[in-house]
Amino acid sequence: MTAIMSLHHETQIQQPENSFTTGQSWGALRKAWKGYRIAKVQSDDVKMREYATKIRKIQTELRVNVTSFPQLDIV
Repeated sequence: MTAIMSLHHETQIQQPENSFTTGQSWGALRKAWKGYRIAKVQSDDVKMREYATKIRKIQTELRVNVTSFPQLDIV
């Protein structure tokens, strides 16, 4: 995935309040998923909810399928 992303010109996500490139957003999404997995192993529901919210926000900005988290009642 990173090789493909690096071949394409970095574009701005089309939202006025967001000044991040597509590559930066994918990096943030990757880090959010890592944080979520760590919080899940630690059974930290507060952090899981925080990361789930970030994941969904970034996915919406990237216009990819938005993940639901039924165990956290986030659908």
